[in-house]
Amino acid sequence: MKKIGIFGGSFNPIHRGHVALAQAVQKQCGLDEVWLMVSPQNPLKQQADLLDDNLRLELAQKALEGVEGVCASDYEFHLPKPSYTWNTLHQLSEDYPDCEFFLLIGGDNWAHFERWRQWKDILRNYDVIVYPRDEYPGTIDVPLLDVSSTEIRQKVRAGERISGLVPEAIETLVEHYYR
Repeated sequence: MKKIGIFGGSFNPIHRGHVALAQAVQKQCGLDEVWLMVSPQNPLKQQADLLDDNLRLELAQKALEGVEGVCASDYEFHLPKPSYTWNTLHQLSEDYPDCEFFLLIGGDNWAHFERWRQWKDILRNYDVIVYPRDEYPGTIDVPLLDVSSTEIRQKVRAGERISGLVPEAIETLVEHYYR
């Protein structure tokens, strides 16, 4: 059975920290692949600052070109909105019965996991891999880069350089889309 890590988020935009985290979790947890699940709508986040779904997907796919075992997915684009993790995991399990899915979340989300829809069902049916985030610990120890999508958007709007914060392949596009 193929082991797949599901790393959901708005990836607004994807950055080097996302990529490094996905690679580290894949290696450390023995996953065959990690799918970055680009979310069209996060029920816990404001939508005002969100770049178009397809543009975020395009950036993620381009950023992951040549990254072994990690890919960006539009799977949630085809599910009812808003996107709830339980719905995604449940549907993935039906569509890919030969795969075992693992949920990757940050320690900050884990601290409030009981707010998630069907959280008990998620825990009953899926392994959750928690990575450290800010002051929140994780269940795995992975190196985290001190970078955030919010910081990148702010830098672009302020006309500052984002070199080294996003994969080089998408730097110009990020500067263009988020200006």
